[in-house]
Amino acid sequence: MLQLNVLGIAGSPRKGNSEYLLERAIDAAKSLLPPGSVCEIYSFKGKKFNPCLGCNHCVRNSGACIHDDDFEDLRNKWMDADVILYSLPVYHMGIPGQVKCFIDRLGNSAFGSHHVTLPDGTETLVKQFKIIGTIAQGIHIFSGQEHTITDIINHTLLMQSIPVTGDMWEAYIGAAGWTKNRIERDALQQLVREGDFAAFAAVRSAESLGRRAVETAGIVLNGLVSCKDRHTGDPLYRYIYERLADKTGT
Repeated sequence: MLQLNVLGIAGSPRKGNSEYLLERAIDAAKSLLPPGSVCEIYSFKGKKFNPCLGCNHCVRNSGACIHDDDFEDLRNKWMDADVILYSLPVYHMGIPGQVKCFIDRLGNSAFGSHHVTLPDGTETLVKQFKIIGTIAQGIHIFSGQEHTITDIINHTLLMQSIPVTGDMWEAYIGAAGWTKNRIERDALQQLVREGDFAAFAAVRSAESLGRRAVETAGIVLNGLVSCKDRHTGDPLYRYIYERLADKTGT
């Protein structure tokens, strides 16, 4: 089986409950990773992400952004990953601002990186085939977890990638949890230790998400290898096959 690069993105500006769920998902993913695979967690804590200016600097400069902040480092990690697991706190019924800034700039930067390899007049993104799953966690129940997950699903599709979820009944479109109005940074861990049913379900949903993401990546990437001859002439597939060549040596 092909080696996989798994990137966990902790979208909170602090280390807390959403990162705890991400760690559980990553641990579950590791249990199924082929030998030689790489697994990393990137935290937004202490990082700076400016909003996109829509200036098209990245389009004119092969994806390079005009801002001098932490974007480039995470963009490179994102582009190198086969599996991406977002774990996001819900502050205002949706994605945290820092993560939204990254996503807005990522799409434009990805277009700028590859549009010169496409035929003139082609206004699209190349095929990425990354497997992307989402964990959303809030203090309150029904406070925007599903909205947040849906936003990341839309981002996944826009980036020419594949959304994945965990197993029902705990996970429908992603993994989600809440801390029963508790504000402690380790509230979920406390609730798990106390035997709380909802916290237990959140952990199970995160763990199954991690496993299914790795399984799906293996199926998709190995399938792409077997279909290489069919897509060789399509410029939209050139990037993904260049990445696969690095893995297979062909």
